[in-house]
Amino acid sequence: MLEKKGGDFSGEKVIAEFDRLTRDAANVQRETLRRILADNGAAEYLQSLGLAGRTDPGSFRACVPLATHADFEPYINRIVDGDATPVLTGRPVTSISLSSGTTQGKRKYLLFNEELVKSTMQIYRTSYAFRNREFPVENGKALQFIYSSRQFTTKGGLTATTATTNVYRSEAFKATMRDVQSQCCSPDEVIFAADFAQSLYCHLLCGLLRAGEVQMVSATFAHSVVLAFQTFERVWEELCADIHRGELSPIRVTSLAVRQAVSALLAGPNPELADAVARKCAGLSNWYGVIPALWPNAKYVYSIMTGSMEHYVKKLRHYAGGLPLIAAEYGASEGWIGANVEPAVPPECATFTVLPDIGYFEFIPLRRSSPDDACCCYGEAEPVGLTDVAVGEHYEVVMTTFAGLYRYRLGDVVQVAGFHNATPKLKFVCRRNLMLSINIDKNSEQDLQLAVDTAATKFLAAEKLEVVDYTSHADMSSDPGHYVIFFELNATTTDAAADVLQGCCDELDRAFADPGYVGSRRSGAISPLELRVLQRGTFQKVLRHYLAMGSPVSQFKSPRCVARSNAGVLQILAGNTAKVFFSAAYD
Repeated sequence: MLEKKGGDFSGEKVIAEFDRLTRDAANVQRETLRRILADNGAAEYLQSLGLAGRTDPGSFRACVPLATHADFEPYINRIVDGDATPVLTGRPVTSISLSSGTTQGKRKYLLFNEELVKSTMQIYRTSYAFRNREFPVENGKALQFIYSSRQFTTKGGLTATTATTNVYRSEAFKATMRDVQSQCCSPDEVIFAADFAQSLYCHLLCGLLRAGEVQMVSATFAHSVVLAFQTFERVWEELCADIHRGELSPIRVTSLAVRQAVSALLAGPNPELADAVARKCAGLSNWYGVIPALWPNAKYVYSIMTGSMEHYVKKLRHYAGGLPLIAAEYGASEGWIGANVEPAVPPECATFTVLPDIGYFEFIPLRRSSPDDACCCYGEAEPVGLTDVAVGEHYEVVMTTFAGLYRYRLGDVVQVAGFHNATPKLKFVCRRNLMLSINIDKNSEQDLQLAVDTAATKFLAAEKLEVVDYTSHADMSSDPGHYVIFFELNATTTDAAADVLQGCCDELDRAFADPGYVGSRRSGAISPLELRVLQRGTFQKVLRHYLAMGSPVSQFKSPRCVARSNAGVLQILAGNTAKVFFSAAYD
Protein backbone atom coordinates (compact mmCIF):
# COMPACT_ATOMS: atom_id res chain seq x y z
CA MET A 1 0.00 0.00 0.00
CA LEU A 2 1.25 3.47 -0.89
CA GLU A 3 -0.31 5.16 2.10
CA LYS A 4 0.38 8.75 2.97
CA LYS A 5 1.10 9.22 6.64
CA GLY A 6 -1.86 10.84 8.34
CA GLY A 7 -4.13 10.42 5.28
CA ASP A 8 -6.22 7.80 3.56
CA PHE A 9 -4.75 8.01 0.06
CA SER A 10 -3.75 4.62 -1.35
CA GLY A 11 -2.04 4.42 -4.71
CA GLU A 12 -2.87 0.73 -5.03
CA LYS A 13 -6.57 1.43 -4.51
CA VAL A 14 -6.43 4.18 -7.15
CA ILE A 15 -4.77 1.79 -9.61
CA ALA A 16 -7.32 -0.95 -8.82
CA GLU A 17 -10.20 1.46 -9.50
CA PHE A 18 -8.52 2.63 -12.71
CA ASP A 19 -8.16 -0.97 -13.85
CA ARG A 20 -11.82 -1.64 -13.07
CA LEU A 21 -12.92 1.33 -15.16
CA THR A 22 -10.63 0.55 -18.08
CA ARG A 23 -11.64 -3.14 -18.20
CA ASP A 24 -15.27 -2.07 -18.65
CA ALA A 25 -14.55 1.00 -20.78
CA ALA A 26 -17.47 0.61 -23.20
CA ASN A 27 -20.09 0.48 -20.43
CA VAL A 28 -18.34 3.23 -18.49
CA GLN A 29 -18.46 5.45 -21.59
CA ARG A 30 -22.20 4.85 -22.04
CA GLU A 31 -22.82 5.68 -18.39
CA THR A 32 -20.62 8.79 -18.61
CA LEU A 33 -22.59 10.06 -21.61
CA ARG A 34 -25.86 9.32 -19.80
CA ARG A 35 -24.70 11.38 -16.82
CA ILE A 36 -23.59 14.30 -19.00
CA LEU A 37 -26.87 14.40 -20.92
CA ALA A 38 -29.02 13.86 -17.82
CA ASP A 39 -27.27 16.73 -16.02
CA ASN A 40 -27.49 19.06 -19.03
CA GLY A 41 -30.59 17.88 -20.88
CA ALA A 42 -32.38 21.15 -20.14
CA ALA A 43 -29.66 23.18 -21.89
CA GLU A 44 -30.88 25.25 -24.82
CA TYR A 45 -28.17 23.89 -27.12
CA LEU A 46 -29.21 20.26 -26.60
CA GLN A 47 -32.93 21.06 -26.57
CA SER A 48 -32.64 22.69 -29.99
CA LEU A 49 -31.15 19.52 -31.49
CA GLY A 50 -34.13 17.29 -30.69
CA LEU A 51 -32.59 14.84 -28.23
CA ALA A 52 -35.85 14.93 -26.26
CA GLY A 53 -34.32 13.45 -23.13
CA ARG A 54 -32.58 10.54 -24.85
CA THR A 55 -29.15 9.72 -23.48
CA ASP A 56 -27.95 6.75 -25.57
CA PRO A 57 -24.90 7.08 -27.86
CA GLY A 58 -26.88 6.32 -31.05
CA SER A 59 -29.39 9.11 -30.50
CA PHE A 60 -26.66 11.47 -29.35
CA ARG A 61 -24.59 10.98 -32.51
CA ALA A 62 -27.64 11.16 -34.76
CA CYS A 63 -28.92 14.44 -33.28
CA VAL A 64 -25.80 16.34 -32.19
CA PRO A 65 -23.37 17.49 -34.91
CA LEU A 66 -19.60 17.61 -34.65
CA ALA A 67 -18.63 21.12 -33.57
CA THR A 68 -15.69 23.47 -33.04
CA HIS A 69 -15.22 26.36 -30.64
CA ALA A 70 -16.65 28.70 -33.26
CA ASP A 71 -19.97 26.84 -33.02
CA PHE A 72 -20.12 27.24 -29.23
CA GLU A 73 -18.75 30.78 -29.10
CA PRO A 74 -22.10 32.62 -29.51
CA TYR A 75 -23.59 30.59 -26.64
CA ILE A 76 -20.54 31.12 -24.42
CA ASN A 77 -20.60 34.86 -25.15
CA ARG A 78 -24.19 35.05 -23.95
CA ILE A 79 -23.21 33.38 -20.69
CA VAL A 80 -20.19 35.69 -20.32
CA ASP A 81 -22.52 38.67 -20.79
CA GLY A 82 -24.90 37.52 -18.07
CA ASP A 83 -27.44 35.09 -19.56
CA ALA A 84 -28.25 32.89 -16.54
CA THR A 85 -30.64 30.55 -18.36
CA PRO A 86 -29.54 26.96 -19.15
CA VAL A 87 -27.69 27.81 -22.36
CA LEU A 88 -25.06 25.07 -22.54
CA THR A 89 -25.32 23.43 -19.12
CA GLY A 90 -28.18 22.52 -16.85
CA ARG A 91 -26.64 24.18 -13.81
CA PRO A 92 -25.68 27.85 -13.58
CA VAL A 93 -22.14 28.72 -14.66
CA THR A 94 -20.04 30.26 -11.88
CA SER A 95 -16.74 30.95 -13.63
CA ILE A 96 -15.08 31.16 -17.02
CA SER A 97 -11.77 29.67 -18.15
CA LEU A 98 -9.54 31.19 -20.78
CA SER A 99 -7.13 29.35 -23.01
CA SER A 100 -3.57 30.65 -23.23
CA GLY A 101 -3.99 32.11 -26.70
CA THR A 102 -0.49 31.04 -27.76
CA THR A 103 -1.77 28.34 -30.12
CA GLN A 104 -4.19 30.44 -32.15
CA GLY A 105 -3.10 33.95 -31.17
CA LYS A 106 -6.53 34.52 -29.62
CA ARG A 107 -7.74 33.52 -26.18
CA LYS A 108 -10.87 31.37 -26.06
CA TYR A 109 -13.60 31.54 -23.43
CA LEU A 110 -14.68 28.19 -21.97
CA LEU A 111 -17.05 27.25 -19.18
CA PHE A 112 -15.61 26.01 -15.89
CA ASN A 113 -17.37 24.06 -13.16
CA GLU A 114 -16.76 21.71 -10.24
CA GLU A 115 -16.88 18.65 -12.50
CA LEU A 116 -13.70 19.89 -14.17
CA VAL A 117 -12.06 20.28 -10.76
CA LYS A 118 -13.07 16.69 -9.91
CA SER A 119 -11.68 15.31 -13.18
CA THR A 120 -8.44 17.24 -12.66
CA MET A 121 -7.98 15.77 -9.19
CA GLN A 122 -8.83 12.30 -10.51
CA ILE A 123 -6.20 12.44 -13.24
CA TYR A 124 -3.60 13.87 -10.85
CA ARG A 125 -4.20 11.03 -8.39
CA THR A 126 -4.17 8.40 -11.13
CA SER A 127 -0.92 9.62 -12.66
CA TYR A 128 0.70 9.90 -9.25
CA ALA A 129 -0.33 6.37 -8.26
CA PHE A 130 1.44 4.87 -11.28
CA ARG A 131 4.36 7.28 -10.99
CA ASN A 132 4.88 6.54 -7.31
CA ARG A 133 4.83 2.81 -7.91
CA GLU A 134 7.75 3.25 -10.32
CA PHE A 135 9.56 6.10 -8.53
CA PRO A 136 8.48 6.13 -4.87
CA VAL A 137 8.72 9.38 -2.95
CA GLU A 138 8.48 9.95 0.76
CA ASN A 139 6.83 12.85 2.55
CA GLY A 140 8.40 15.98 1.15
CA LYS A 141 7.95 18.96 -1.10
CA ALA A 142 7.82 19.66 -4.82
CA LEU A 143 9.81 22.44 -6.46
CA GLN A 144 6.90 23.54 -8.64
CA PHE A 145 7.19 26.38 -11.11
CA ILE A 146 3.50 27.20 -11.15
CA TYR A 147 1.91 30.60 -11.58
CA SER A 148 -1.59 31.97 -11.44
CA SER A 149 -2.95 34.43 -13.96
CA ARG A 150 -4.84 37.63 -13.55
CA GLN A 151 -8.57 37.29 -13.15
CA PHE A 152 -11.33 39.70 -14.03
CA THR A 153 -15.08 39.92 -13.81
CA THR A 154 -17.07 39.61 -17.02
CA LYS A 155 -19.96 41.84 -18.01
CA GLY A 156 -22.28 39.20 -16.58
CA GLY A 157 -20.50 39.11 -13.23
CA LEU A 158 -18.56 35.86 -13.73
CA THR A 159 -14.95 35.43 -12.65
CA ALA A 160 -12.71 34.76 -15.66
CA THR A 161 -9.20 33.35 -15.49
CA THR A 162 -7.25 30.37 -16.77
CA ALA A 163 -8.28 26.80 -16.00
CA THR A 164 -5.06 26.26 -14.05
CA THR A 165 -5.73 29.28 -11.83
CA ASN A 166 -9.29 28.08 -11.24
CA VAL A 167 -7.82 24.75 -10.14
CA TYR A 168 -5.04 26.27 -7.98
CA ARG A 169 -7.61 28.31 -6.06
CA SER A 170 -9.75 25.29 -5.19
CA GLU A 171 -9.52 23.58 -1.81
CA ALA A 172 -9.58 20.25 -3.63
CA PHE A 173 -6.25 21.10 -5.28
CA LYS A 174 -4.50 21.71 -1.97
CA ALA A 175 -5.91 18.50 -0.50
CA THR A 176 -4.86 16.48 -3.53
CA MET A 177 -1.35 17.94 -3.50
CA ARG A 178 -1.07 16.81 0.13
CA ASP A 179 -2.30 13.34 -0.83
CA VAL A 180 0.12 12.95 -3.71
CA GLN A 181 3.00 14.45 -1.71
CA SER A 182 3.41 17.32 -4.16
CA GLN A 183 2.99 20.35 -1.93
CA CYS A 184 4.74 23.34 -3.39
CA CYS A 185 7.89 24.69 -1.70
CA SER A 186 6.59 28.20 -2.17
CA PRO A 187 3.80 29.89 -0.21
CA ASP A 188 0.55 30.87 -1.95
CA GLU A 189 1.68 34.49 -2.12
CA VAL A 190 4.41 33.45 -4.57
CA ILE A 191 2.08 31.36 -6.74
CA PHE A 192 -0.56 34.09 -6.91
CA ALA A 193 1.80 37.05 -7.25
CA ALA A 194 0.94 39.49 -10.02
CA ASP A 195 4.50 39.70 -11.38
CA PHE A 196 5.89 36.57 -13.03
CA ALA A 197 9.58 37.52 -12.64
CA GLN A 198 9.17 37.99 -8.89
CA SER A 199 7.32 34.66 -8.61
CA LEU A 200 10.03 32.80 -10.51
CA TYR A 201 12.84 34.29 -8.42
CA CYS A 202 11.03 33.33 -5.22
CA HIS A 203 10.24 29.81 -6.45
CA LEU A 204 13.98 29.29 -6.93
CA LEU A 205 14.80 30.80 -3.54
CA CYS A 206 12.18 28.75 -1.70
CA GLY A 207 13.44 25.63 -3.46
CA LEU A 208 16.98 26.29 -2.23
CA LEU A 209 15.77 26.96 1.31
CA ARG A 210 13.94 23.62 1.33
CA ALA A 211 16.43 21.71 -0.82
CA GLY A 212 16.56 18.67 1.45
CA GLU A 213 12.78 18.25 1.35
CA VAL A 214 12.37 18.44 -2.44
CA GLN A 215 11.28 15.11 -3.91
CA MET A 216 10.41 16.25 -7.44
CA VAL A 217 10.76 19.22 -9.79
CA SER A 218 7.74 20.08 -11.92
CA ALA A 219 5.82 22.62 -13.96
CA THR A 220 2.80 22.49 -16.23
CA PHE A 221 4.99 22.66 -19.35
CA ALA A 222 8.62 21.71 -19.95
CA HIS A 223 9.23 25.23 -21.22
CA SER A 224 8.60 26.59 -17.70
CA VAL A 225 11.24 24.30 -16.16
CA VAL A 226 13.81 25.21 -18.80
CA LEU A 227 13.01 28.89 -18.41
CA ALA A 228 13.41 28.60 -14.63
CA PHE A 229 16.91 27.16 -14.87
CA GLN A 230 17.97 29.53 -17.64
CA THR A 231 17.00 32.25 -15.17
CA PHE A 232 18.86 30.45 -12.37
CA GLU A 233 22.06 30.60 -14.44
CA ARG A 234 21.78 34.40 -14.37
CA VAL A 235 20.62 35.01 -10.80
CA TRP A 236 22.21 32.26 -8.69
CA GLU A 237 24.72 34.62 -7.12
CA GLU A 238 21.94 36.99 -6.08
CA LEU A 239 20.02 34.07 -4.58
CA CYS A 240 23.10 33.05 -2.60
CA ALA A 241 23.51 36.64 -1.39
CA ASP A 242 19.87 36.70 -0.19
CA ILE A 243 20.38 33.44 1.72
CA HIS A 244 23.69 34.61 3.16
CA ARG A 245 22.29 37.80 4.65
CA GLY A 246 18.83 36.36 5.37
CA GLU A 247 17.09 39.12 3.48
CA LEU A 248 15.18 39.16 0.21
CA SER A 249 16.54 41.37 -2.56
CA PRO A 250 14.60 44.67 -2.61
CA ILE A 251 15.37 44.97 -6.32
CA ARG A 252 14.21 41.52 -7.38
CA VAL A 253 11.10 41.37 -5.21
CA THR A 254 9.00 44.46 -4.53
CA SER A 255 5.59 42.96 -3.70
CA LEU A 256 4.97 43.45 0.03
CA ALA A 257 2.85 40.28 0.37
CA VAL A 258 5.48 38.16 -1.38
CA ARG A 259 8.32 39.70 0.62
CA GLN A 260 6.56 38.99 3.91
CA ALA A 261 5.75 35.38 3.00
CA VAL A 262 9.24 34.53 1.71
CA SER A 263 11.01 36.44 4.49
CA ALA A 264 9.27 34.18 6.98
CA LEU A 265 11.00 31.22 5.31
CA LEU A 266 14.39 32.94 5.27
CA ALA A 267 14.25 33.40 9.05
CA GLY A 268 17.71 34.96 9.33
CA PRO A 269 21.19 34.75 7.76
CA ASN A 270 22.37 31.32 6.58
CA PRO A 271 25.94 31.65 5.27
CA GLU A 272 26.50 27.88 5.45
CA LEU A 273 23.68 27.15 2.98
CA ALA A 274 24.69 30.07 0.75
CA ASP A 275 28.28 28.82 0.57
CA ALA A 276 27.17 25.25 -0.10
CA VAL A 277 24.97 26.36 -3.02
CA ALA A 278 27.78 28.52 -4.41
CA ARG A 279 30.28 25.64 -4.24
CA LYS A 280 27.93 23.30 -6.04
CA CYS A 281 27.20 25.86 -8.75
CA ALA A 282 30.90 26.56 -9.25
CA GLY A 283 31.55 22.84 -9.62
CA LEU A 284 29.11 22.32 -12.47
CA SER A 285 30.17 22.06 -16.11
CA ASN A 286 27.90 24.25 -18.24
CA TRP A 287 25.12 23.65 -15.67
CA TYR A 288 24.85 19.97 -16.52
CA GLY A 289 23.02 18.16 -13.71
CA VAL A 290 22.18 21.30 -11.75
CA ILE A 291 18.91 19.79 -10.50
CA PRO A 292 20.35 16.71 -8.73
CA ALA A 293 23.36 18.74 -7.59
CA LEU A 294 21.22 21.23 -5.67
CA TRP A 295 18.25 18.98 -4.88
CA PRO A 296 19.87 15.62 -4.11
CA ASN A 297 16.65 13.96 -2.94
CA ALA A 298 14.70 14.76 -6.12
CA LYS A 299 13.52 11.57 -7.82
CA TYR A 300 12.41 12.95 -11.20
CA VAL A 301 11.37 15.96 -13.30
CA TYR A 302 7.72 16.06 -14.27
CA SER A 303 5.88 18.20 -16.84
CA ILE A 304 4.12 18.11 -20.19
CA MET A 305 6.89 17.21 -22.62
CA THR A 306 5.01 16.18 -25.77
CA GLY A 307 3.89 18.14 -28.83
CA SER A 308 5.47 21.59 -29.01
CA MET A 309 7.18 20.90 -25.66
CA GLU A 310 9.30 18.09 -27.09
CA HIS A 311 11.80 20.66 -28.36
CA TYR A 312 12.77 21.47 -24.75
CA VAL A 313 13.41 17.87 -23.68
CA LYS A 314 17.07 17.92 -24.73
CA LYS A 315 17.79 21.00 -22.60
CA LEU A 316 15.73 19.56 -19.75
CA ARG A 317 17.88 16.41 -19.81
CA HIS A 318 20.95 18.60 -19.59
CA TYR A 319 19.69 20.28 -16.42
CA ALA A 320 18.33 17.02 -14.98
CA GLY A 321 21.55 15.05 -15.37
CA GLY A 322 20.61 11.43 -14.77
CA LEU A 323 17.20 12.12 -13.23
CA PRO A 324 14.25 10.55 -15.06
CA LEU A 325 12.04 12.85 -17.11
CA ILE A 326 8.36 11.94 -16.84
CA ALA A 327 5.73 13.22 -19.26
CA ALA A 328 2.69 14.61 -17.46
CA GLU A 329 -0.99 14.06 -18.26
CA TYR A 330 -2.60 14.69 -21.65
CA GLY A 331 -5.29 17.32 -21.78
CA ALA A 332 -6.24 20.79 -22.96
CA SER A 333 -8.00 23.88 -21.68
CA GLU A 334 -11.22 22.16 -22.74
CA GLY A 335 -10.67 19.14 -20.49
CA TRP A 336 -8.52 16.14 -19.60
CA ILE A 337 -8.08 13.04 -21.75
CA GLY A 338 -5.47 10.60 -20.47
CA ALA A 339 -2.92 9.73 -17.80
CA ASN A 340 0.65 8.50 -18.21
CA VAL A 341 0.51 5.03 -16.64
CA GLU A 342 3.98 4.05 -17.90
CA PRO A 343 6.13 6.76 -16.32
CA ALA A 344 9.45 5.02 -16.97
CA VAL A 345 9.00 5.40 -20.74
CA PRO A 346 11.06 8.33 -22.17
CA PRO A 347 8.92 11.40 -22.89
CA GLU A 348 9.51 11.14 -26.64
CA CYS A 349 7.72 7.76 -26.55
CA ALA A 350 5.12 8.56 -23.91
CA THR A 351 1.53 7.42 -24.33
CA PHE A 352 -1.58 8.45 -22.44
CA THR A 353 -4.31 6.07 -21.35
CA VAL A 354 -7.79 7.55 -21.67
CA LEU A 355 -9.81 7.76 -18.45
CA PRO A 356 -13.23 6.51 -19.63
CA ASP A 357 -15.28 8.31 -16.96
CA ILE A 358 -14.02 11.91 -17.24
CA GLY A 359 -15.77 12.61 -20.54
CA TYR A 360 -17.35 10.94 -23.54
CA PHE A 361 -14.80 10.39 -26.31
CA GLU A 362 -15.06 9.78 -30.02
CA PHE A 363 -12.34 9.56 -32.62
CA ILE A 364 -12.44 10.63 -36.26
CA PRO A 365 -10.45 8.12 -38.34
CA LEU A 366 -7.83 9.87 -40.44
CA ARG A 367 -6.21 8.49 -43.56
CA ARG A 368 -3.26 9.91 -45.45
CA SER A 369 -3.61 9.71 -49.20
CA SER A 370 0.18 9.24 -49.38
CA PRO A 371 2.81 8.25 -46.78
CA ASP A 372 4.66 11.48 -47.63
CA ASP A 373 1.69 13.73 -46.85
CA ALA A 374 1.98 16.13 -43.93
CA CYS A 375 0.38 15.02 -40.70
CA CYS A 376 -2.36 17.63 -41.14
CA CYS A 377 -3.39 16.26 -44.56
CA TYR A 378 -5.96 13.56 -43.91
CA GLY A 379 -9.15 12.21 -45.31
CA GLU A 380 -11.86 11.67 -42.69
CA ALA A 381 -14.33 8.89 -41.91
CA GLU A 382 -17.25 8.71 -39.50
CA PRO A 383 -16.25 8.96 -35.80
CA VAL A 384 -15.87 5.76 -33.80
CA GLY A 385 -16.16 5.16 -30.06
CA LEU A 386 -13.39 4.89 -27.49
CA THR A 387 -13.18 1.10 -27.60
CA ASP A 388 -13.52 0.86 -31.40
CA VAL A 389 -10.22 2.45 -32.36
CA ALA A 390 -7.47 0.37 -33.99
CA VAL A 391 -3.83 0.11 -32.99
CA GLY A 392 -1.51 2.02 -35.31
CA GLU A 393 -4.22 4.22 -36.79
CA HIS A 394 -4.47 8.01 -36.58
CA TYR A 395 -7.50 9.88 -35.25
CA GLU A 396 -8.70 13.35 -34.34
CA VAL A 397 -9.99 13.55 -30.76
CA VAL A 398 -13.65 14.50 -30.23
CA MET A 399 -14.80 15.14 -26.66
CA THR A 400 -18.07 15.68 -24.83
CA THR A 401 -17.57 17.17 -21.39
CA PHE A 402 -19.47 17.97 -18.22
CA ALA A 403 -18.85 21.67 -18.92
CA GLY A 404 -20.98 22.34 -21.98
CA LEU A 405 -18.95 21.01 -24.90
CA TYR A 406 -20.71 18.42 -27.05
CA ARG A 407 -18.94 16.44 -29.80
CA TYR A 408 -16.20 19.05 -29.68
CA ARG A 409 -13.39 18.65 -32.22
CA LEU A 410 -10.25 19.23 -30.20
CA GLY A 411 -8.00 19.47 -33.28
CA ASP A 412 -5.40 17.05 -31.87
CA VAL A 413 -4.16 14.18 -34.02
CA VAL A 414 -3.26 11.09 -32.01
CA GLN A 415 -2.07 7.60 -32.87
CA VAL A 416 -3.33 4.56 -30.99
CA ALA A 417 -0.22 2.88 -29.58
CA GLY A 418 -2.02 0.02 -27.85
CA PHE A 419 -4.56 -0.68 -25.14
CA HIS A 420 -4.59 -0.71 -21.36
CA ASN A 421 -7.29 -3.28 -20.74
CA ALA A 422 -10.11 -2.05 -23.01
CA THR A 423 -9.18 1.64 -23.21
CA PRO A 424 -6.66 2.99 -25.75
CA LYS A 425 -3.20 4.38 -25.12
CA LEU A 426 -2.74 7.49 -27.25
CA LYS A 427 0.43 9.04 -28.61
CA PHE A 428 0.13 12.72 -29.43
CA VAL A 429 1.10 13.41 -33.07
CA CYS A 430 0.30 17.03 -33.93
CA ARG A 431 -2.26 19.79 -34.08
CA ARG A 432 -4.30 19.69 -37.27
CA ASN A 433 -4.81 23.41 -37.68
CA LEU A 434 -1.19 24.50 -37.21
CA MET A 435 0.39 24.42 -40.62
CA LEU A 436 2.59 26.21 -43.07
CA SER A 437 0.85 26.56 -46.42
CA ILE A 438 1.48 28.82 -49.41
CA ASN A 439 0.11 26.96 -52.40
CA ILE A 440 -0.90 23.27 -52.46
CA ASP A 441 1.70 22.55 -49.77
CA LYS A 442 0.76 21.63 -46.21
CA ASN A 443 3.37 21.20 -43.50
CA SER A 444 2.35 20.64 -39.89
CA GLU A 445 3.85 21.44 -36.51
CA GLN A 446 5.39 17.96 -36.49
CA ASP A 447 6.84 18.44 -39.99
CA LEU A 448 8.37 21.73 -38.87
CA GLN A 449 9.89 20.13 -35.77
CA LEU A 450 11.40 17.32 -37.85
CA ALA A 451 12.90 19.83 -40.28
CA VAL A 452 14.38 21.89 -37.44
CA ASP A 453 15.80 18.79 -35.72
CA THR A 454 17.30 17.50 -38.97
CA ALA A 455 18.96 20.80 -39.86
CA ALA A 456 20.25 21.35 -36.32
CA THR A 457 21.72 17.86 -36.13
CA LYS A 458 23.48 18.13 -39.50
CA PHE A 459 24.85 21.65 -39.28
CA LEU A 460 24.68 23.12 -35.77
CA ALA A 461 25.55 20.31 -33.37
CA ALA A 462 29.18 20.02 -34.55
CA GLU A 463 29.62 23.76 -33.87
CA LYS A 464 28.13 23.33 -30.38
CA LEU A 465 25.20 25.49 -31.41
CA GLU A 466 21.69 24.79 -30.13
CA VAL A 467 18.30 26.05 -31.21
CA VAL A 468 16.98 27.66 -28.02
CA ASP A 469 13.58 28.18 -29.62
CA TYR A 470 12.01 28.52 -33.05
CA THR A 471 8.89 29.50 -34.93
CA SER A 472 7.73 29.97 -38.51
CA HIS A 473 5.58 32.12 -40.79
CA ALA A 474 4.08 31.70 -44.25
CA ASP A 475 5.07 35.02 -45.86
CA MET A 476 2.56 36.03 -48.53
CA SER A 477 3.65 39.67 -48.74
CA SER A 478 5.30 39.01 -52.10
CA ASP A 479 4.40 36.73 -54.98
CA PRO A 480 5.22 33.88 -54.87
CA GLY A 481 5.16 33.44 -51.11
CA HIS A 482 7.73 31.56 -49.07
CA TYR A 483 8.39 29.97 -45.68
CA VAL A 484 10.23 31.98 -43.02
CA ILE A 485 11.88 30.05 -40.18
CA PHE A 486 13.05 31.96 -37.10
CA PHE A 487 15.87 30.56 -34.94
CA GLU A 488 17.17 31.80 -31.62
CA LEU A 489 20.53 30.16 -30.93
CA ASN A 490 22.46 29.64 -27.70
CA ALA A 491 25.26 31.90 -28.92
CA THR A 492 25.51 35.38 -30.38
CA THR A 493 25.11 35.59 -34.13
CA THR A 494 28.75 36.63 -34.46
CA ASP A 495 29.76 33.22 -33.08
CA ALA A 496 27.94 31.36 -35.85
CA ALA A 497 29.75 31.01 -39.16
CA ALA A 498 27.79 32.18 -42.19
CA ASP A 499 28.49 28.99 -44.15
CA VAL A 500 27.10 26.87 -41.28
CA LEU A 501 23.90 28.90 -41.13
CA GLN A 502 23.55 28.86 -44.91
CA GLY A 503 23.88 25.08 -44.89
CA CYS A 504 21.30 24.93 -42.12
CA CYS A 505 18.94 27.08 -44.21
CA ASP A 506 19.35 24.83 -47.25
CA GLU A 507 18.75 21.73 -45.16
CA LEU A 508 15.57 23.20 -43.67
CA ASP A 509 14.24 23.73 -47.19
CA ARG A 510 15.10 20.18 -48.25
CA ALA A 511 13.67 18.67 -45.05
CA PHE A 512 10.07 19.62 -45.89
CA ALA A 513 9.16 16.44 -47.77
CA ASP A 514 5.48 17.20 -48.45
CA PRO A 515 4.98 16.52 -52.22
CA GLY A 516 3.00 19.74 -52.60
CA TYR A 517 5.89 21.72 -51.17
CA VAL A 518 8.62 19.93 -53.14
CA GLY A 519 6.69 20.31 -56.39
CA SER A 520 5.92 23.96 -55.73
CA ARG A 521 9.55 24.73 -54.93
CA ARG A 522 10.77 22.99 -58.08
CA SER A 523 8.24 24.83 -60.26
CA GLY A 524 8.90 28.19 -58.63
CA ALA A 525 5.37 28.43 -57.21
CA ILE A 526 6.97 28.88 -53.77
CA SER A 527 10.05 31.07 -53.34
CA PRO A 528 13.20 29.95 -51.46
CA LEU A 529 12.89 29.37 -47.74
CA GLU A 530 14.19 32.20 -45.55
CA LEU A 531 16.06 31.57 -42.28
CA ARG A 532 16.12 34.48 -39.85
CA VAL A 533 18.55 34.18 -36.97
CA LEU A 534 17.29 36.18 -34.02
CA GLN A 535 19.07 38.09 -31.31
CA ARG A 536 19.40 36.28 -28.00
CA GLY A 537 16.45 36.89 -25.72
CA THR A 538 13.92 37.34 -28.52
CA PHE A 539 11.61 34.60 -27.29
CA GLN A 540 11.72 36.16 -23.83
CA LYS A 541 10.23 39.24 -25.49
CA VAL A 542 7.58 37.05 -27.13
CA LEU A 543 6.77 35.60 -23.70
CA ARG A 544 6.48 39.08 -22.19
CA HIS A 545 4.19 40.08 -25.06
CA TYR A 546 1.78 37.28 -24.19
CA LEU A 547 2.03 37.99 -20.47
CA ALA A 548 1.09 41.61 -21.16
CA MET A 549 -2.03 40.35 -22.93
CA GLY A 550 -3.00 38.38 -19.81
CA SER A 551 -1.73 34.94 -20.83
CA PRO A 552 -0.29 32.95 -17.89
CA VAL A 553 3.31 31.80 -18.04
CA SER A 554 2.26 28.34 -16.79
CA GLN A 555 0.26 27.85 -20.01
CA PHE A 556 2.70 29.53 -22.38
CA LYS A 557 3.70 27.67 -25.51
CA SER A 558 5.90 29.32 -28.10
CA PRO A 559 3.76 29.66 -31.23
CA ARG A 560 5.25 27.31 -33.81
CA CYS A 561 3.48 28.96 -36.74
CA VAL A 562 2.75 32.70 -36.51
CA ALA A 563 -0.24 33.80 -38.56
CA ARG A 564 -0.42 37.08 -40.46
CA SER A 565 -3.06 38.22 -37.97
CA ASN A 566 -0.57 37.91 -35.08
CA ALA A 567 1.03 41.28 -35.85
CA GLY A 568 2.48 41.78 -32.36
CA VAL A 569 4.66 38.67 -32.47
CA LEU A 570 5.66 39.23 -36.10
CA GLN A 571 6.79 42.74 -35.17
CA ILE A 572 8.94 41.39 -32.32
CA LEU A 573 10.51 38.78 -34.60
CA ALA A 574 11.19 41.31 -37.36
CA GLY A 575 12.66 43.84 -34.94
CA ASN A 576 15.06 41.30 -33.45
CA THR A 577 16.35 39.66 -36.64
CA ALA A 578 20.16 39.68 -36.69
CA LYS A 579 20.96 37.65 -39.82
CA VAL A 580 18.98 36.52 -42.86
CA PHE A 581 19.69 33.61 -45.22
CA PHE A 582 17.81 32.37 -48.29
CA SER A 583 17.90 28.76 -49.37
CA ALA A 584 19.79 27.66 -52.45
CA ALA A 585 18.56 24.07 -52.12
CA TYR A 586 16.53 24.13 -55.33
CA ASP A 587 18.82 26.37 -57.39
